Amino acid sequence: MKHLTRPQKNFFQRHWKGAALCTALALLLIPLSVLLVRKGAQAISVWQDSRQQAVQKVRPISLGDDLFATASSLIPTAVSNGELLTATAPDGTTLNLSINPALQHRVQGYLEQTRPPYAIFIAVEPATGRVLSLAGYSATDPTWQQQAAYQVYPMASLFKMITAAAALENRKINPATVLEFRGRLVSETPKNWDPNPRGRNNKMDVTEAMGKSVNPIYGMIASDLLGREQLKQTCERFGFNRSLLLPGVPAVPSAAPAAESTHDLRLQGCGLDHDLQVSPIHAALITAAIANRGTMMVPRLVDQAARDGKELKVPATRELERVISPETANSLTHMLLTTVTSGTSRKAFRTPEGRRLTSDMKIAAKTGSIDGDNPKGHYSWFAAYAPADQPRIALVALVINGDKWKIKASQLGEQALAEFFRQGR
Repeated sequence: MKHLTRPQKNFFQRHWKGAALCTALALLLIPLSVLLVRKGAQAISVWQDSRQQAVQKVRPISLGDDLFATASSLIPTAVSNGELLTATAPDGTTLNLSINPALQHRVQGYLEQTRPPYAIFIAVEPATGRVLSLAGYSATDPTWQQQAAYQVYPMASLFKMITAAAALENRKINPATVLEFRGRLVSETPKNWDPNPRGRNNKMDVTEAMGKSVNPIYGMIASDLLGREQLKQTCERFGFNRSLLLPGVPAVPSAAPAAESTHDLRLQGCGLDHDLQVSPIHAALITAAIANRGTMMVPRLVDQAARDGKELKVPATRELERVISPETANSLTHMLLTTVTSGTSRKAFRTPEGRRLTSDMKIAAKTGSIDGDNPKGHYSWFAAYAPADQPRIALVALVINGDKWKIKASQLGEQALAEFFRQGR
């Protein structure tokens, strides 16, 4: 009967264990809740930051001169659609590139087949500046080709075109001018070039000397007929030593240091000066300017652009600068014809396609050859435009070989010209 007489417990006494448990849970949950709120706020902040960064990443691309660099970076991912090469920018903008798909494919395929250590190729429409091809390859460093068109390399005998242009423009020579010299055609020793007053010297006109790339003649044109200032002025007109030459193009400025002596001036005039450097894109525009009767055009890579179904305005064709007179350009073209017919690139055009080309049209061209260190190897240049009387394409090829030669730049140029003019294109 004890349980009948035991004092009654109040509510707290009966449920103190549950209350203690709830209190403990509350004390535990309160800081946990605070922690979760803080973490949630941090997560929201991170999400907002990442969203802002994502918005920034897809910010609309520039449709001004900077469009060239954007389009250049998109070429490897561009898709061929018949006669169009189309690329899509990060913001979704569709770009119809000026690149000729068949020409690009032929050049890239030839490079992948022959596997030179390094090679870069650029083709331009002389009258408009539209880039028709921009292809590269390296069996040594696959990343090299990404910026290869915009870096500078020893210009070699391509500079003879600048020397000749300066001499023609200043009326120091004409295409029929004959000069005397001593030494071999490829001599690299300027002190031995002066003609012997007693006679028995070598003789050659400047047109044949252009085709055969005769060092003594163009070295002495620079030193004996032009002089430092006239050659320097012509270099500047062609865009050397100018940091802002090509709008929107990420090219390293081409360099033509002022010669300090007759010896240096001769080396520069014939292209033997290793400090005389040019980017392939600039070399292509120089070649195109000569083809365009002396007017250099601003390079273009995009013909049309559209975003969200709406067509956008892109940079139009425009002149960059007149570098030489039409008369000088015509004379220089006449001199450059001998490179393919009887000069340094004649062997490259002995293929069946090459023979057909030279039988159908005249091709103005210039080769160059020199050793370099960045990257190390033997540098082979080829610049050309065709048809010489009404040029539709101007191109520059640079191939850097090791001890074992893979191909010459003139061979790459012949492949490109054959493709471009195939089936009457």
